[in-house]
Amino acid sequence: MAVSLQKGQKISLSKEAGGDLTQVKLGLGWDVAQGPQEKKGGFLGKLFGGGSGGDSIDLDASCIMFDSNKQAIDAIWFSQLKSKDGSIVHTGDNRTGDGDGDDEVINVDLSRIPANVVSLVFTVNSFTGQTFETVENAFCRIVNANNNQEVARYNLSAQGGHTAMVMAKVYRHNNEWKMHAIGETASGRTFHDLMPAITPHA
Repeated sequence: MAVSLQKGQKISLSKEAGGDLTQVKLGLGWDVAQGPQEKKGGFLGKLFGGGSGGDSIDLDASCIMFDSNKQAIDAIWFSQLKSKDGSIVHTGDNRTGDGDGDDEVINVDLSRIPANVVSLVFTVNSFTGQTFETVENAFCRIVNANNNQEVARYNLSAQGGHTAMVMAKVYRHNNEWKMHAIGETASGRTFHDLMPAITPHA
């Protein structure tokens, strides 16, 4: 049974997974916020192109790798889908949102993360500039890639005038990997714009 995280909560990934966790997937998903007519009709529009008037929102997931000095070592995003060391791979920018479940996925091989990397911070941005007032049912989840079992889920309920969110951190503590649900709102079209908001959490 996956843990449903609250903002600020920290968990041990190996304990929740029931053993060593080396291959994980961070999945991210969103829906377009629907007006009363669409909801009444049971139409659950997907994020991209599902809104009234043909709106589309290009939300992008990113992962920034930090060392113990809170210095960014590498970043995985739609312009660089693989970390330089090969331990983290982004499956690609999703601009259509077709299908249920995760809209974007970042695969992480925890066993290959370089020793000088102590934390991975995951963010989401609205590249097209729409605010989160137009987004609902946003979530991020950690999945054990070895058996496809969901380990933890964090529902991002914060709607509002922000265009980005610092979602969660996966970090080393006493030789084990933990997850911290952050959920801090921010503004920016790419992770570069978010660095002042991200770094304090690294």
